[in-house]
Amino acid sequence: MLFRGWGESVNARWPDVATVLDHVGVGHLVVTRHALVKQVLTDPVTFRPDNALDAVTPIPVTALRILAGHRFRLPPTLANNSGASHPEIRGIVADALHPTRVAAQQPWLTALVRQRVARLTAALDTGETVDLYADLVADLPLLVLARLVELPDAPVAAVKEFARAALELFWAPLDADRQRALAAEVGSFHPVLREFAATGGGLAARLRAAGHSPDVVVGALFFLLVAGQETTSQFLTLLLHRLTGEPEVRAGLRTGEVAVADVVEEGLRLEPPIVTWRRVAAVDTTLGGTAVPTGTSIVAWLARAGRDPEVVAAPGEFRPGQRGSRRHLAFGAGAHRCVGAQLARMEAAVVVAEAAPLLDGVTVVRPPWCPDNLTFRMPDTFVIRRS
Repeated sequence: MLFRGWGESVNARWPDVATVLDHVGVGHLVVTRHALVKQVLTDPVTFRPDNALDAVTPIPVTALRILAGHRFRLPPTLANNSGASHPEIRGIVADALHPTRVAAQQPWLTALVRQRVARLTAALDTGETVDLYADLVADLPLLVLARLVELPDAPVAAVKEFARAALELFWAPLDADRQRALAAEVGSFHPVLREFAATGGGLAARLRAAGHSPDVVVGALFFLLVAGQETTSQFLTLLLHRLTGEPEVRAGLRTGEVAVADVVEEGLRLEPPIVTWRRVAAVDTTLGGTAVPTGTSIVAWLARAGRDPEVVAAPGEFRPGQRGSRRHLAFGAGAHRCVGAQLARMEAAVVVAEAAPLLDGVTVVRPPWCPDNLTFRMPDTFVIRRS
């Protein structure tokens, strides 16, 4: 792997800009400082997003044939779109995820989370172990997203497996056998996306009505299902795990001295599910005094930027509401800033408010484990029991 963007490495000493070779010998420019990361993300002319969805491990011909057999295509649509179509596509998606529409889902989501928390509390009280990933948060973002963009009733497990397979296929260090297996899994779900893109209502219908091609509609749905819900369930898992080690924060939540929104922002700063994002230099330029030739692959280290001491008073400490806490770049910045930021915040606020009491007096039986991945943390489970 190029490097692991969380854990010990994120707190190690790094220069502002560093050249790092990845697992196949390709060089990348890793940008670590908040100001420089923001500069990269907010200048799409100099630093284009065209490589955002390129596979970290080049996909072999055998796996490409599997994808082609399923008519798998990802044209520039959202994250990797530097063309003239991006503003309109983004605007249609943003309207589907408008803050007022998001807020309207909060009572329904609160009732659902409250019901699940009651069930998990009863299980903990009888001495059972519970998995807060599988039993509480794994499917919540998908269920909310389905209501907002009018997704069909696809099996939740199938969507989750497809999303995790896509995150691994495009962003993980892999061998050829694994790439072929993932290509089959990702490709086999593509006909489902194409069918919905052609016939679905809601967001799909609005994109079609605006004259966008079937491939563009499929691309938008692909990105929403992969990044729009999977990353949020990852964040909810990571945040709950972090809170097990923050008893003072939990006490403050109980008394009202600590605001839920501040906990969410500090969680996004210290435990972001997306730790890096990529750009490619469109012209010869410089970053922090380092020459950047045209075509250079740039890795913007979002997680490291959130711990910049020039921005945050106590970079490594979980202090909700501290100076600079909300200046994190967990959602990116600029024209490609995450269009679902308000949705993720709402979901996290509901889960923190309703589920934090579950964490009092528990022992972590199995903490979240995240496999090697350049960009995404993909916790697989989070098991607790009463102490």
